[in-house]
Amino acid sequence: MMITIHPMHPKHAASVLRIYEQGLSTRQATFNTIVPSWDEWDAAHLQHSRLVALEGDTVAGWVALSPVSVRLCYKGVAELSIYILGSYRGKGVGNLLMQALINESEQNGIWTLNSSTFPENVASIKLQEKYGFRVIGYREKVAEHYGVWRDTVLLERRSKRVGTHASTSAYTLTEQV
Repeated sequence: MMITIHPMHPKHAASVLRIYEQGLSTRQATFNTIVPSWDEWDAAHLQHSRLVALEGDTVAGWVALSPVSVRLCYKGVAELSIYILGSYRGKGVGNLLMQALINESEQNGIWTLNSSTFPENVASIKLQEKYGFRVIGYREKVAEHYGVWRDTVLLERRSKRVGTHASTSAYTLTEQV
């Protein structure tokens, strides 16, 4: 198996949404219950740090970031989404995507990556922790999902390269008033 990581392009849209739909069907990936249109998906995610894992022409998985706020002071904070095609789970695709995402996000000025993960999604939590995410909290019964009130684990990864906490940073945290 030869997996390569590439920027996501509109030509990957159908595969990205199909993998997202597969994630929805597990009922362990997201509170969402409906696959959005590509335009809706596209509008909800940052234009940078969108990556696909390819084996030949097959999209084996994808990763993308969503803004956590429209406020300028949070421009370097983003929420992680990572989805792997079922037949590729447990084969290292998530590792390749996470490594590439961290590099790509930092090159684009992201200093904090967040996630909100169902506690039952142990594989996702372990993957995130492997790449420096730490549990920062829990939300109990935060939303209803198929008639059940579900909890989420909040995880965060702070960059050592970007932001005011980094020893050398090309980014300044300022907000114009």
